[in-house]
Amino acid sequence: MTSTDTLSPVQQIVAAHRRGEAAGIYSVCCSHPIVMRAAMRVAASYGTILLVEATSNQVDQFGGYTGMTPDAFRDYVHKLADEQQFPRERLVLGGDHLGPNAWQALDAATAMAHAETLIAAYAAAGFHKIHLDCSMRCADDPLLLSDETIAARSVRLAIVAENAAAKAGLPAPVYVIGTEVPIPGGEASLAQAGTVTAPSAAARTLDVHRSAFFEHGLHAAWRRVLAMVVQPGVDFDHSQIQHYDAAQATELSAFIAGQPGLVFEAHSTDYQRESALHEMVRDHFAILKVGPAATFAMREGLLALCQIERELVPEAEASQLMQVLDDVMLAQPQHWRKHYPGSSEEQRLLRRYGLSDRCRYYWGEPPVAAAIEKLLANLDAREIPLALLSQHLPEQYLEVLQGQLGKTARGLVEHKVGRVLAQYARACNRNAAAIATTAAAMAGTPTSIC
Repeated sequence: MTSTDTLSPVQQIVAAHRRGEAAGIYSVCCSHPIVMRAAMRVAASYGTILLVEATSNQVDQFGGYTGMTPDAFRDYVHKLADEQQFPRERLVLGGDHLGPNAWQALDAATAMAHAETLIAAYAAAGFHKIHLDCSMRCADDPLLLSDETIAARSVRLAIVAENAAAKAGLPAPVYVIGTEVPIPGGEASLAQAGTVTAPSAAARTLDVHRSAFFEHGLHAAWRRVLAMVVQPGVDFDHSQIQHYDAAQATELSAFIAGQPGLVFEAHSTDYQRESALHEMVRDHFAILKVGPAATFAMREGLLALCQIERELVPEAEASQLMQVLDDVMLAQPQHWRKHYPGSSEEQRLLRRYGLSDRCRYYWGEPPVAAAIEKLLANLDAREIPLALLSQHLPEQYLEVLQGQLGKTARGLVEHKVGRVLAQYARACNRNAAAIATTAAAMAGTPTSIC
């Protein structure tokens, strides 16, 4: 095993978790600057690293839906970190769902060729944590891919990542594997959500991937596989949340406890109770990914500011942000239509308020981005009365009263997002569930959790 001094920050945290420490990692899967700045402030406040992940449909060699390549995304995040005076050495970039996801409509040969270019670009740009996701079928694949096919394709991409990082003179990547992977972008319905992964299925995934790595001589790379994606029994759709039940995950937790150096990575942890986040880290779901919950909080904050704007700004001068957003979503329905069923009125409500937060795909559209800036400028040009702040942003109002928060419009929204992300920071470095379990064990109190 490599000495602690040469382990990356991600590896150090996983190693600490496996030593029994109450340690975990939260991964912020978002590119919006309001969320990014909030995440940096939370990480600075709680003394954590900040793992920022880009997804394969968000950032790719063609620009993704953000218009950014991996190089451009790296430079963008670094620029924000420098502006926030957040140390780059505490910033880790990750790539999520890296594989043929964006090209499933193509034949497997073409899709995997694109995926190789994608993962090479991520690794060469310094993305350290790589989620190898070849679980989705391509146009000429059978309906159900075998574990062997998924593993073979994952190893093919790992070889590309190893070579690209080495050629760029960068530290070797760390990897996440798994076949029971939630759909990128979220479920259309909880009816599509999976049950808790069976330990036997997790064991088979691990064995098949290990064999594939070893078959290609990737023994060193296999030692950098630090997590598996499984289904811990958490998910959400546009209107419902599947909450974590520790009792249902006991056997799965016990399985990973017997695999040295490995933890689970949990996707779709958005909207979980904070106590559940603590329990998940304790139960070895030590990497928690959050995305839509952060942009959902941002949308809540922006809508609250729109309500304040309505009271303070003449209609002719107002940003009309929410109307602009909906107009753009209606003109470009590809990101929400298949997720939001029902009548036109039901779809209207879901576009604005749905937990799956499909409006997150539209904040970067020029008309929407311009409306956000107009909203923020309108309110910063005026004094927001405390009474309006109390009415529409009550949590931020309390912080303003205590002198802990200013009344800039952007700062108010960032604070609202930060409250969501802070739950993850506490679960990962101030884990109350792990501390309580340890105390109970020392006192001789029975506990069912491994």
